[in-house]
Amino acid sequence: MESNETAPHHETPTLGNPDLPQEGEVNTVDDPAATVMTGPQNPVIASQFPNQIDAPPTDISTQAFFWSSFNISPRRVQRGGWARELTSSDFAISDEIAGVNMYLEAGGIRELHWHQTAEWAVMTRGRCRVTTLSRAGLPSVEDVEEGDLWFFPAGTPHSLQGLGPDGAEFVLAFDDGEQSESNTLLLTDWFAHTPPEVLAKNFGVAQETFTDIPLHNLWIFPGEVPGELEKDQSDAGVTWGAAEPIIFRLSRSEPLHQNSGGSIRIADSTNFPLSNTVAAALVTVEPGSMRELHWHPNADEWQYYLRGSARMTVFNTGPHANTTDFRAGDVGVVKKNYGHYIENTGDDVLQFLEVFKADKYEEVSLANWLGHVPPSLVSAHLNIPEEVLATFPRGTQGITPLR
Repeated sequence: MESNETAPHHETPTLGNPDLPQEGEVNTVDDPAATVMTGPQNPVIASQFPNQIDAPPTDISTQAFFWSSFNISPRRVQRGGWARELTSSDFAISDEIAGVNMYLEAGGIRELHWHQTAEWAVMTRGRCRVTTLSRAGLPSVEDVEEGDLWFFPAGTPHSLQGLGPDGAEFVLAFDDGEQSESNTLLLTDWFAHTPPEVLAKNFGVAQETFTDIPLHNLWIFPGEVPGELEKDQSDAGVTWGAAEPIIFRLSRSEPLHQNSGGSIRIADSTNFPLSNTVAAALVTVEPGSMRELHWHPNADEWQYYLRGSARMTVFNTGPHANTTDFRAGDVGVVKKNYGHYIENTGDDVLQFLEVFKADKYEEVSLANWLGHVPPSLVSAHLNIPEEVLATFPRGTQGITPLR
C-alpha cells in the first residue's frame, strides 16, 4: 500500500530543499492550516511580494532588507516639478548611494546649485537642458533625452530645466548614502544670506541691484521653455573641445554583453572619463531570461527598476539567501561581493539600472569562474559529471540567452 505521508525532516532533503531542518512551507504539508496568516494584513502589499510570502525552499535565514521603492517615498511638490528620494535614513542598507527621482515640467527649473557629493543621473522620460561649469572654469550647456546620462563631480555648479513638450523625468544617484536633495547649496540661499554691501562689492554694482532678490530659496520653480540650444551655448560662452563631456549617450553605446536574452551597456571611467566615482550599467532582460549568477567585487550595487517585473535572490555568508520581488519604480541594493541574479518574471521586457560607487564597472560571473577551473575539481565539489560540465557556458554571458 502506497503512503502519502511526508518524509520526516531528518531524512535527506529533496531537490530545492537543501537545509535540515528545512525552511519554508514544506514544513506545513501535514498541517495546511499552518500556512494561513490570520493576523492583521495588507493584501495589496502582500500581493506584490509572492517570493517573500512563499519563499523558494532554497532561501535560508534572514538578512538586511534589500528592497525599497520610490513608490513609497513622499513627494516634495512645488510649482514647476517634484522630487522624491531614498537616502540611508530611509533605506539603511544603501549607505554608498542615495537616489532621487525628479520631474521638471516643460520650462520647470531646478535652481542653480551644487553638492558636496558627486551627482550621476539618467534620463527616463522627456528632455532636459543641463548647464555646468567645470573645475577649470569652462562652461557646458547640453540637451539630454531618454537614455542619456550626466555626471557632475562634487562641487560642480549646475542647473536643470525641462524641455518641451513633456518636461523631464530622471533619476539621480549621489555617491554618499546620506545625501539629500533637500540639502544642497543653492544660489538663492547664498544671495539672501550675504550682506548687500558684500554682493555690491563682489559684482561691482549698486546695493539697490539686490532689492528684489528672493528671500527664500526657489529649489524647483516654473520658467519659460528654453530656446535654441546653440543660442544658449553661445550666450554661456561655451568653447567647443575645451572641456570634458559631462553627458554620455548610454542607450546608444555599444553593449558590453548582448545576446537573445538581452543586453548590458555600461558607463564608467573607461568610456566616460569624467565619471570617476560612479559606474553604471543599463540592463535589459527579455521575458524568460535573467541576469546571470554573479557578484561585484569593487562596490555595492544600487538598482533602479525602470520597467517590467523581477525577482532576485541575494546570497551571503552564513549561509543567508533571501528572495524578493521588484517592479517599476523599485530600488534594490546588493552589498559588495554578495552573489545574486535578477530574473525576468513577467511577459514584458525587464529593464533596470545598476549603479556603483566605483570608477570602473567590475563583475565576477559564476559561469566564467567554473568554466576556468579544472573540470575534475568542479565535479568533486558538485557531483556533476565532467561531460555535463562541458556543456556549461564558458565565459561571462551577462544575460542568459533564450533557449
